[in-house]
Amino acid sequence: MSSMKISLFPLQKRSQYLVFCAVMIGLLLLSFIMATRLGSVELNFDVIKKVLTNKITGRTVYTPTWEESTESILWSIRVPRILTAFIVGAGLTLCGILMQALTKNPLADPYVLGISQGASAGAVSVIMYGYLSFLGGYGTMVGAFFGAVISIILALRIATIRNKVTATQLVLAGIAVSALFGAITNYMIYHTKTGSDKVKTATYWLMGSLNGASWDKLKYASIAFVVCLIMILALTRNLDVLLLGDDVAVTVGVDTDKLKLIIIAVATLLTGVIVSVSGTIGFVGLTIPHITRSIVGTKHKRLIPASVLVGGTFLVVADIISRVIVAPEELPIGVVSAFFGAPFFLYLIRRSNGKFGG
Repeated sequence: MSSMKISLFPLQKRSQYLVFCAVMIGLLLLSFIMATRLGSVELNFDVIKKVLTNKITGRTVYTPTWEESTESILWSIRVPRILTAFIVGAGLTLCGILMQALTKNPLADPYVLGISQGASAGAVSVIMYGYLSFLGGYGTMVGAFFGAVISIILALRIATIRNKVTATQLVLAGIAVSALFGAITNYMIYHTKTGSDKVKTATYWLMGSLNGASWDKLKYASIAFVVCLIMILALTRNLDVLLLGDDVAVTVGVDTDKLKLIIIAVATLLTGVIVSVSGTIGFVGLTIPHITRSIVGTKHKRLIPASVLVGGTFLVVADIISRVIVAPEELPIGVVSAFFGAPFFLYLIRRSNGKFGG
């Protein structure tokens, strides 16, 4: 007698998918609430409610009875940091989905083309040498973006053989470019006087940190994320077809060269922006798409919105852990994400039986 096996995932019905998204929105709001309260200084929920109400409405709904420092911690530090954590997590997840579709490799992530290392090198060069200091807080962002652009151009040039770029060549070129820019970054840190504030800042930043989050940086990152998300949501059908192979995609009328160029441009822009505001945070773009795909399926129309919610929520929770686990000190968020992501990465390797290609 054969045993009946009921498979709950992936979710098939639209109603089930909507329930899952509603649950994730609820978890996201809960994580927001907890993130405003927890940290080196624990805040009262009643004070949080009153401060946020006054700030959001722009009126004095509640007469201030709290210290000015409490309001500053909440509105100027924690709220932009929480929102930045969401944008960074969602953005890295979106980049991971794009890279896996582009390379047809389930183990690809936003850093597979060396974009992250290029952005890191650009940002570290600004931190160390201050040549964009006239841009103020935006100097690191600009340096990271140009580093990302240079790295992807170099990777594409290396991967181009007879005017054609294959996924395999692109991945191999990305590994080489990543190693090159990683070496450049390490040289800049090593060459600078050990123990200096610049070295400490660069080292901490390379491990991933949201410590420098601000409303200005959040605005910059949010605009880039929303623009990239809208562009990709308009191409979900083409992404589905691309997974079937270039030949099939061409047969059904998809311009694969143009589509790949858009994917690379969006991933470069978004990764550069994210690295510029948060430093290097690994494994989010690798693990979250896999987890979400196993729940909602492979169709990008469903996968992208759900993954954005899961990735954003994950990094908000990871940021809470980074602020609480060694309080009053702060653990780099990249360490927290790697702690959870590395075991899952090893699981993927074992499950794939060494078959990494698509």
